[in-house]
Amino acid sequence: MLRLRDPILLIPLLFAGAILLGALILSLPFATASGERAPFLTALFTATSAVAVTGLIVVDTPVYWSPFGQAAILIMFQIGGFGIMTAATLFGLMGGRGFGVRDHARTQVERGRLETGDVPSVLRLVFAVTVAVEGVVAIVLGLRFAFGYGFPPLAAAWHGLFHSVSAFNNAGFSSFSDSVMGFQGDPVVLGPIALSVVLAALGFPVMQDIRANGLAWRRWSLHSKVTVVGSIGLLTAGFVAILLMEWSNPETLGPMAVGVKALNAAFHSVMPRTAGFNSLDVGGFHDETIMANYLLMFIGGGSAGTAGGIKVTTFFVLFAIVLSEILGRRDTTMFHRRFAPQVQRQALSVTVLGAALIFVATTWIAAISPLPLDDILFECISAFSTVGMSTGITADLPPGGLLIIMALMFIGRVGTITIATALALGRHERPYRYPEEDLIVG
Repeated sequence: MLRLRDPILLIPLLFAGAILLGALILSLPFATASGERAPFLTALFTATSAVAVTGLIVVDTPVYWSPFGQAAILIMFQIGGFGIMTAATLFGLMGGRGFGVRDHARTQVERGRLETGDVPSVLRLVFAVTVAVEGVVAIVLGLRFAFGYGFPPLAAAWHGLFHSVSAFNNAGFSSFSDSVMGFQGDPVVLGPIALSVVLAALGFPVMQDIRANGLAWRRWSLHSKVTVVGSIGLLTAGFVAILLMEWSNPETLGPMAVGVKALNAAFHSVMPRTAGFNSLDVGGFHDETIMANYLLMFIGGGSAGTAGGIKVTTFFVLFAIVLSEILGRRDTTMFHRRFAPQVQRQALSVTVLGAALIFVATTWIAAISPLPLDDILFECISAFSTVGMSTGITADLPPGGLLIIMALMFIGRVGTITIATALALGRHERPYRYPEEDLIVG
């Protein structure tokens, strides 16, 4: 019999429930601008993308959906970003029952640690950071839209709030038809959005570490060190790669001044971290830039934040394993700390399962759709990593392809947490070990 109080089962069920409820709301006649009911597949796809904080769309958000529909979408990606697991923990405490020690430990996976702790304190931190960042960015953007672009006050406030919440939750939804392409040369718009994405993509374990230890590097946990250094490295590499690869591309950076090129390259080095906004036409990228985006999207952001992907820590654990093997070292280390064998196996398992899922989904869609293979692969990685960037093929996918993309978004948001939790707590040591024997590798 299913234990519904078990977070491993509760998280997917709550996400599925939120998606179904969202789809029903978006199916209401007054959720669309035309006043007609949206096809259920359109409503379901949009709700899945919103709750999974992805941002892939099959219809133009500000044109197709009414103000009510857009507000519903905003609430959905706010719920998805805040984390159903965090809500489940809060409900357990409010109900006076709480979770057992084992269940309590499972809830810590969302924060990147398998240890009991002060859950109410963490919830307060999550709520405070969310409100503070979203509030400040909404005010900055709202003022910029009002005084820099002449939007009416209410419209400016709405656009500012929508993009602020979408950015912090790494949702990628925009209240403009062309995302933020209309603000290519404006650092006051692109800057706060990118900063909000980066902060949320670090994850709450890092924020908690900074709250407890400030900038005292030596007192930071290994998780925080790997996440921060890895994120800086990936952002820098992405910036350099996009700037160099797209420098002369007439469809992207080519016509821009040097400063604007740098601004947009920096912005787009952040977006594959699972945010999904675009100030450039992704469909116009060179093939080599698309390849770089494959990797950046697949890695994603930090654990226990609003980002998706296999996570920065997973990628750098694998990197450390390879480096240790090349150097002939017995232990896999980083920052003078040794990775436990089970952590290495978990990183390998999550990566292989994610890559296998993307391979199967890409092959399946290619079999039922005439769309280019590279565009399909980009779409599948974007969906699994809950990025939301697209080369523009989402609306052209057949119904079967849309269902596969929805499954990828759901698994990418919920599955990685569930799998990581199951791997961390599902260890059952045998009372015996088989004899060891070598085999040829490579």
